[in-house]
Amino acid sequence: MAVNLVNVEAVSKVYGTRALLDGVSLGVSEGDRIGVVGRNGDGKTTLIRMLAKLEDADTGRVTHSGGLRLGVLTQHDSLDPKATIRHEVIGVMADHEWAGSAKIRDVLTGLFGGLDMPGFEHGLDTVIGPLSGGERRRIALAKLLIDDQDLIVLDEPTNHLDVEGIAWLAQHLQERRSALVCVTHDRWFLDQVCTRMWDVQRGDVHEYEGGYSDYVFARAERERIAATEEVKRQNLMRKELAWLRRGAPARTSKPRYRIEAANELIADVPPPRDTSELMKFANARLGRTVFDLEDVTVTAGPKVLLKHLTWQLGPGDRIGLVGVNGAGKTSLLRALADAARTQGEEQPAAGKIVVGKTVRLAYLSQDVTELPASLRVLEAVQQIRDRVDLGKGREMTAGQLCEQFGFTKEKQWTPVGDLSGGERRRLQLLRLLMDEPNVLFLDEPTNDLDIETLTQLEDLLDGWPGSMVVISHDRFFIERTTDRTFALLGDQTLRMLPRGIDEYLERRRRMIEASVPTPAPAAAQQKPGVSAADARAAKKELQKVERQLDKLSDKESKLHAQIAENATDFEKVAKLDAELRELAGERDELEMRWLELAEEA
Repeated sequence: MAVNLVNVEAVSKVYGTRALLDGVSLGVSEGDRIGVVGRNGDGKTTLIRMLAKLEDADTGRVTHSGGLRLGVLTQHDSLDPKATIRHEVIGVMADHEWAGSAKIRDVLTGLFGGLDMPGFEHGLDTVIGPLSGGERRRIALAKLLIDDQDLIVLDEPTNHLDVEGIAWLAQHLQERRSALVCVTHDRWFLDQVCTRMWDVQRGDVHEYEGGYSDYVFARAERERIAATEEVKRQNLMRKELAWLRRGAPARTSKPRYRIEAANELIADVPPPRDTSELMKFANARLGRTVFDLEDVTVTAGPKVLLKHLTWQLGPGDRIGLVGVNGAGKTSLLRALADAARTQGEEQPAAGKIVVGKTVRLAYLSQDVTELPASLRVLEAVQQIRDRVDLGKGREMTAGQLCEQFGFTKEKQWTPVGDLSGGERRRLQLLRLLMDEPNVLFLDEPTNDLDIETLTQLEDLLDGWPGSMVVISHDRFFIERTTDRTFALLGDQTLRMLPRGIDEYLERRRRMIEASVPTPAPAAAQQKPGVSAADARAAKKELQKVERQLDKLSDKESKLHAQIAENATDFEKVAKLDAELRELAGERDELEMRWLELAEEA
């Protein structure tokens, strides 16, 4: 029988006139892996701080088992700014001692890319004081993970980690014996790590078995049974439920819940996006040209990030961009944005960027644009315009769009200066969308957003007709909102990944295992006997193959939808399934051809 580690009994916490938690009782036992979700401001962080005894409850009590070894990662570290990384993480251990520990080697490699701490000027002997918040957070996480604990409590552990770091952390936590309580908005991470969920809502905490996908099933079923009047939220959840059921089969861990009831919930829910319809509308808004890059070189100061890049962002393209930190993801978007802002007059270090004449670009950068503190939320949105056309006959007022982004009628009159970081991020997104752009660049759009706001943003983007490039470490968001994934692996090239982020992680793993330096630029890798003309021809055919892969994806989506519609007609399902297998064969051939051409190009 599992030993009880923490008991939370009838705990309440009030801030001002608002009860964040009201008579909550919970328990954490050995082996528990609990994910904590809920809207920003509903009490997630307060709950785990009281659970860790970092904050006192107004009423009720929290008890720990005798001798409990507890590790906590808060959103603000307690590292000594005068100390070195070695002092905080390794302590007094001699080099041969810590280097001989498989756990320490794994943590340092997973969080920092190697034992020599690449990226830190003096390696382990780097002083902590001048480091960025993200670097300090990784050091605090490394310090925690190197120790042994009975229970680990983590508040937003994936912040400041890239896709690769998040995948490593998920695997590391899966292999640890410690119990875990974790607050995060990273839904892929929750699915990988957690076996139970706590949903903090309006002073109460609802418990669910399973990871995030199971939680979506169970919550949708619960709301169906309760016949909730929150129609908007239920519709959003049904849409996400449909995507989870029709997406990758591994998304839900076990058939714990009434899957038949879940299927009934989504029987009339179409796929998240009507891709072909959106493409038609995007073509009408944008014409044939959006961004065409010809032999482009992108630099950051003296450093060359991308070289000889020939690439095309077409009308209706929805691209996810991933890559190692410093490889040039943000620099590439900035180069495109500068060309669009100056109508093609401002060009990169070498090569040419052609910008479509009808392009209206909106660029969400990582820096939150400061607005006058006295300006009200609704006024800040109405500064752009009062109404917005969302396409296909859909129109929204500034107030309606505010509500969709979690700003209630009362909140719309809050001064901007009183908003939290997450709320300011939402407001920044709102203002961009109100300007009716037809091209969107989103650089880390999920920062500071809770899961409910993320699903609302995804729902809005589902029907948004235009071209879009998303840079994000949130794997779930990229897979949910984009159709193709490209990667910058640090070798001055941009590569299409037919199998998405899984392929990116495999490529990075091979690079690390081979212990080779970053590959030379593509021009230096050109095969003997391949002329420049052949390389250009290969690039053209490469783009053609990419378009064919896109068309195959559309056909596969339609076949999946037809199979769902005719689930009881076994003869028709068998016929459609045969067509699906045929398309899969075509896809394999095209992907192989793509890899061959990528080497030539």
